[in-house]
Amino acid sequence: MDIKIDTKEKFNVIRIGGTHLHANMAGELTEAIRECHLRDSKNLILDMSEVSSMDTEIADLLVAEQTESYEKQHSFVICCLKKELENWLDTGDWLELLNVTPSESEAWDIVQMEEIERELHD
Repeated sequence: MDIKIDTKEKFNVIRIGGTHLHANMAGELTEAIRECHLRDSKNLILDMSEVSSMDTEIADLLVAEQTESYEKQHSFVICCLKKELENWLDTGDWLELLNVTPSESEAWDIVQMEEIERELHD
């Protein structure tokens, strides 16, 4: 799996290369996510534009990361899902538990809106 991390002011973008995410890639993905959480910005966008399929262990990992991020007052947004992957996540009931946007720019908007909401609540 090819992972690239792009650091922005308010968030980090993890771009995943490869068409299928196998269960044995969970450790590498978890490490990339943890690395992003150690940076100044704790918010994360996961660009899945190249991914067509994944094992159930990866879907479970994404749901767990979504839950953990929001418990810590961080944003976690997945963007650019291919239709077949989106449909598969929907049939497994993972999609409704994830924060998903069609494009990266919409993911940026979600992160910025959630940042404003957190500032207003503090």
